[in-house]
Amino acid sequence: MKHEYIKSILIVFFGGGVGSALRYFFSYQLDSLTKNGFPLGIMVVNVLGCFFIGLFGGYFDNYEMVNKQWKWLLITGFCGGFTTFSTFSHDNLKLLDSGAPFQAMLNITASITLGLVATWAGVWLTK
Repeated sequence: MKHEYIKSILIVFFGGGVGSALRYFFSYQLDSLTKNGFPLGIMVVNVLGCFFIGLFGGYFDNYEMVNKQWKWLLITGFCGGFTTFSTFSHDNLKLLDSGAPFQAMLNITASITLGLVATWAGVWLTK
């Protein structure tokens, strides 16, 4: 394997670990505040993740001199570990910005619907 590829995997691994640990921390802390079972923690994490990926992606798009290793660390690693919902939102925003609203709505509808069906199927298979 190329040295650069191995380096990118390690950078993504580190960022993902930090993101995952923070997702757990925030969701645990915030969920302990609600008594009705509402998943407040993961909702807040998803919204924060969307903000972070927008902030990082916008910055990297506007400042090309940024080292690609920072993209691996912050977008692929941290945001990917923190929440995949941020990547989902970012991908759909790119589709909308590129003049592909049908593809964006198809991706949103299919991802949510198929995700719920797949989750139900997984639970059903364990019964």
